[in-house]
Amino acid sequence: MSGIALVRKPGPRIAEGIVTHIQREPVDPVRAAAQHDAYVAALAAAGWRTVHVPPADDLPDAPFVEDTLVVSGRLAVLTRPGAVERRPEVDSVAQVVRDLGMKAVRIARPGTLDGGDVLQSGPTVYVGRSARTNAQGITQLAALLPERTVVPVDLNGVLHLKSAVTALPDGTLIGDPRHVDLPGLLVPEEEAGAHVVPLGGDRVLLAASAPRTAAMLEKRGLTVTTVDISEYEKLEGCVTCLSVLVTD
Repeated sequence: MSGIALVRKPGPRIAEGIVTHIQREPVDPVRAAAQHDAYVAALAAAGWRTVHVPPADDLPDAPFVEDTLVVSGRLAVLTRPGAVERRPEVDSVAQVVRDLGMKAVRIARPGTLDGGDVLQSGPTVYVGRSARTNAQGITQLAALLPERTVVPVDLNGVLHLKSAVTALPDGTLIGDPRHVDLPGLLVPEEEAGAHVVPLGGDRVLLAASAPRTAAMLEKRGLTVTTVDISEYEKLEGCVTCLSVLVTD
């Protein structure tokens, strides 16, 4: 599996990004930029062609590009973020996906949907009911993806569904049962270990802050690449937030 990885460079105001469930810490914009470069390099090394969405330096959360878009095949569902101040991030992403020849559709008011609340695993699409994603948004997404099974999921104490659970390449869900109640969860060794980006085949991307989980996944036969995203973790970000993967 390979394809395109959509990413967006952080701007100088990244330290002003929204923080909801954790205490605010100082964020170093220079270090954040270097970490983003390393993240993009890891995607490229795994065979993904990186496409940069135009910078949005006046929008602090813009590098968390995952929240603006849900991709199913060649359909791009442009979201309507639950945080009003993040909605301007979507238009520049819309132009990029159209330039890639994808069909673009939008979540409409009163629906809200953040891409970080959408976890795809095979034919199933899990969608978190969160402060950022409402029932109307979930209903609209289900209507736009009639060939998929959309499963709403309740959350506890986290920003997004993918803050609590992601999927390994074989479909196993890895997550924190304190934050989400799903059957058959593989429990990671660290909270950040719940955030996995499948890169194709047996390869996955994981935050450097989850070394014990990385070792656990390697024992399961996976090839793990780790990246330091500490500045983004201070903003409730994780490895999934910083890209949208579009498979060929």
